[in-house]
This record gives sequence, C-alpha cells and structure tokens, in this order.
Amino acid sequence: MPLKYLHTMVRVKDLEKSMAFFELLGLQETKRYDSEAGRFSLIFMAPPGQEEAPVELTYNWDGDDALPSDSRHFGHLAYEVDDIYATCQHLMDNGVVINRPPRDGHMAFVRSPDNISVELLQAGPSKDPAEPWASMENTGHW
Repeated sequence: MPLKYLHTMVRVKDLEKSMAFFELLGLQETKRYDSEAGRFSLIFMAPPGQEEAPVELTYNWDGDDALPSDSRHFGHLAYEVDDIYATCQHLMDNGVVINRPPRDGHMAFVRSPDNISVELLQAGPSKDPAEPWASMENTGHW
C-alpha cells in the first residue's frame, strides 16, 4: 500500500506570532479551516510551489493547556534554503535567536514562538565557514 506525505502538525499558542515566524522563513498560508463549533483553527503553510509539503498550525481558541509541557516527542521541521547565511541573518534581523548557528556553512537551528525546533539546511554543498557564524556559540536548546 503506497503512502503519501500530507503534513506536519504543530500546536501553537499565539497564532499571529507563529504565522509571522513561518512567513519569515518564506512559508505562505495555503489553506485555512476555522471551526466555530470546535473552537479551533487549522492553518496550513508551505513554501511557494511546494503546497504538497505543508506545516499545519493548530490553534485552539480557548488556549491549550497541553503546551508547552506535552511535546509528544516532536523532533523538528526541516527546510532547505538557498543561502544559509543570508537566511540566518534575515531571521536575526527580525528578532529570531539562532540557537545553533551555521558554523559549518550547512546547518542551523532556530525555534518558533511555540518552541518548535526548525532545522535549516544549505542547498547543495556547504558554504565555506564565515564570520560571524564560524565563531558564534549555541544559544539555548536546538
């Protein structure tokens, strides 16, 4: 029986902040479902041209006591980027902490407002090590 990838779901506490974070990464809203009866919203966001690989932001209107203590063993979301250094600089310029800087020119980790770990990977070969990244220390968890 063949399988088809559908999406990765993450629960969020502040929908606007979470959407703004994923927009900084370059994702766009592709679909939304608001349930008045269930009092929740599902917002699907994906990179342009990759609508088949979305992240689903689940927002409970009346709050979500399961956050952040119930991690449900979620690891991370991973996205390939054209320029790891430019992407990290863009995120830093917009107030995002780079938890694991791209010292190797290949991989970095950041966290969303809901503490969701996001891995950024350089497309193609790694970039040559460059400052300030090469000497930047880790910050927090990644």
